[in-house]
Amino acid sequence: MNGEKTGKKKVIIVGAAGRDFWNFLSFFKKDPSYEVVAFTATQIPGIANKTFPTELAGKNYPKGIPIYPEKELPSLIKKFKADFACFSYSDVSHDRVMHLASIANAFGAHFLLLSPISTMAKSKKKVIAVTAVRTGSGKSPLTRRIASILVKAGKKVAIIRHPMPYGDLKVQAVQAFEKMSDLKKHKCTIEEREEYESIIKMGIPLFAGIDYKRILEKAEKKADVVIWDGGNNDTSFILPDLQFVVADSLRSGHELLYHPGETNFRMADVIVINKVNEAKKKDVESIMENAKAANPGAIIMKAKSVLVASGGMGIAGKRVLCVEDGPTVTHGGLNTGAAFSFARKMGAKPVSPVKYAVGSIKKTFEQYPHISNVLPAMGYSKKQMDDLQKTINRVDADLILIGTPIDLSSLIRLNKPSIKIDYALEEIGKPTVKDVLRKFGFV
Repeated sequence: MNGEKTGKKKVIIVGAAGRDFWNFLSFFKKDPSYEVVAFTATQIPGIANKTFPTELAGKNYPKGIPIYPEKELPSLIKKFKADFACFSYSDVSHDRVMHLASIANAFGAHFLLLSPISTMAKSKKKVIAVTAVRTGSGKSPLTRRIASILVKAGKKVAIIRHPMPYGDLKVQAVQAFEKMSDLKKHKCTIEEREEYESIIKMGIPLFAGIDYKRILEKAEKKADVVIWDGGNNDTSFILPDLQFVVADSLRSGHELLYHPGETNFRMADVIVINKVNEAKKKDVESIMENAKAANPGAIIMKAKSVLVASGGMGIAGKRVLCVEDGPTVTHGGLNTGAAFSFARKMGAKPVSPVKYAVGSIKKTFEQYPHISNVLPAMGYSKKQMDDLQKTINRVDADLILIGTPIDLSSLIRLNKPSIKIDYALEEIGKPTVKDVLRKFGFV
């Protein structure tokens, strides 16, 4: 092996600024037989060419660990004489994972996937994990539903959110969000706000960052029950006492075709088949059959996603711009979301934003050509937020339907009236979420 001269196995962690950092901290950092020589990054703009700082990497990495674009993986394996390429991000097809495995093998490196259990921090408190088989399946409404039931039962709840460290990594190790001003304090991107705002408004403390051992310790001080709110379709960073996994009946079959969504599907205590009100019966039945074959011990629930709007009466026939949650319609693969569904339900006429897009938003449409009728709320930087504002205000429409969970008008200036759209999860039949929480001793 390449690392035989030093006695250490050289590792490149293939990531996207989230799971990769936690895999390093929870697994590789504490094992002196490994040396992580580089991270690679994709999916998220602005991460590549940064450095994972020595303040987080530790004394064995006095210069930190460089982060490179994923496309450079072949040359990096040769440059560093890497022994392993460790795949460490989520919501990718099995085909994509194996393409990367083939690249790593072709250039002389082993391809490694860590067991999720080997990276899970153990809590002193009871833990519920909410994960999914794909981005945009409906984790957030389920997390809010669980949290609401627990709070009504008199439990103190804290939520730990999957990482989105897109700024200064040194200051993002541990982040606490208990009031809306904390979003500004931590310079949150639009994607971060999409996940944080609704929880803060519920009065529930939320924690995120990079070092999830320290984050868990902070959350434990606030709660009787800790909820892990997963990102994309990643596995939980915290060892759960109860794991809900959301399957999307509009993407039937994906529960066996995407990584690590299939892992979640097979590990679940409860599989929630969501959006059954929008799906074909055969697709719902297909997920049920796959669940019984892959995870016969799991409890199976059905749920529907109910549109909730701040207005919308009288918009029939109006030309509308549909702004949707970014990750759901980009790497999540859906071509529409809550705003578009509401527009169709109310008889409005969606306007394609593609020809109006500028700068990084125009590049987003080029990168994700399946999106044409909606505008993803991209905002990973101040410049991208400016591009988003310019694009929205250039679109020739009567009003804006905002399907992202945040108050977009508080971040950018809109030159048209807007209506806020969201989804709520509603169980169909038995068992309900409360039934499951009772069965597992949470209420």
